[in-house]
Amino acid sequence: MPINLLGISTSPRADGNSELLLREALRGAADAGAEAQFVACRDLAFTGCTGCNSCFKTGACVIEDDMQRLLARMIECDRLILATPIFFMNVPWLGKMAIDRCQCLWARKYILKLLLFDPPRPDRRAAVIAVGATGGKSLFNGLNLTMRHFLHALEMDHAADLHVRRIDAKGAIIDHPTAMNDAYEIGRMLASE
Repeated sequence: MPINLLGISTSPRADGNSELLLREALRGAADAGAEAQFVACRDLAFTGCTGCNSCFKTGACVIEDDMQRLLARMIECDRLILATPIFFMNVPWLGKMAIDRCQCLWARKYILKLLLFDPPRPDRRAAVIAVGATGGKSLFNGLNLTMRHFLHALEMDHAADLHVRRIDAKGAIIDHPTAMNDAYEIGRMLASE
């Protein structure tokens, strides 16, 4: 059975730089035999976490919208690639809303003391692709912290990062000397057993 790999774009801009890298990573995964799927948060109708804490009682989010389906896909997948532009040193609002809605997974694990998988599913891995316009040394620090906790709630190992600095204009990533190939190789690597 092929590896089920889900690629999530958090970019509000269709075919932006992070999304072009994600599509190349998905191509690499598909070439390596994975079942690679793409989803863009901007194409979904969902809201952020309201902080109602209903998930503290059930381990599930009570808000009925497209995030329920995306959450199910994130739980079902073997591999995940989250691709994002950097806005103010972190994931833009679409991605942050999706991540915040995973509060139900945190509640399930830490409030209700329930496993996400019983028996556990080993070898669930994820990669993060991020593109930022500046060259600042701390450009990806906020993202790295957010991703560490997000992937922990999903019970996924953080396998790889592709962080690209000083890319801003739409499509500029295509002219980067290594990024497209690096993305392809991340996809291939994730598709391996």
